[in-house]
Amino acid sequence: MKQSWKPGTMIYPLPAVLVSCGETEQEYNLFTVAWTGTVCTNPPMCYISVRPERHSYEIIKRTGEFVINLTTARLARATDWCGVRSGRDYDKFAEMGLKAEAAEVVKAPVVAEAPVSIECRVKQIIPLGSHDMFLADVVNVLVDEEYINPETGKLELERADMIAYSHGEYFRLGQAIGHFGWSVRKKKKRNMRR
Repeated sequence: MKQSWKPGTMIYPLPAVLVSCGETEQEYNLFTVAWTGTVCTNPPMCYISVRPERHSYEIIKRTGEFVINLTTARLARATDWCGVRSGRDYDKFAEMGLKAEAAEVVKAPVVAEAPVSIECRVKQIIPLGSHDMFLADVVNVLVDEEYINPETGKLELERADMIAYSHGEYFRLGQAIGHFGWSVRKKKKRNMRR
């Protein structure tokens, strides 16, 4: 039997990402976002939802750019810390020992230690209530070569030890239980000779 709860945001697990922003080293900032996701494949688009009182909100609103950096178990402490500390008070890259590198297309930096960094340009800001949604075009994706199979060219992100956020806690992603389309894949017929 299910219990009825008040309306809330119970879609879990979510990605826990580090969003980087700023045009110059002096204003580079990082903050943690769990309200993020893909909204369109063609053209590639994603979103982040940010509270207007967050330090990074005004930076992104002014510059129109940010980077979504995927996180790993190795980045879990930094992911949490950057979500509870303000860039008004700390240089988060320095405090967490992370390296800010130049992106290819946007001025916002990428987190060198992230396996994937998604460069975004804001298309629209949608006020929603507690958060505003930054709807963005994906203008470039940087992938750490460590996770690209040199023989097949396939991205093997499962080797990165990715993390997710669920109802106030961080979790390592576990074992694969299937792949896209596995539930409808036709079984090969056995050649039976008599």
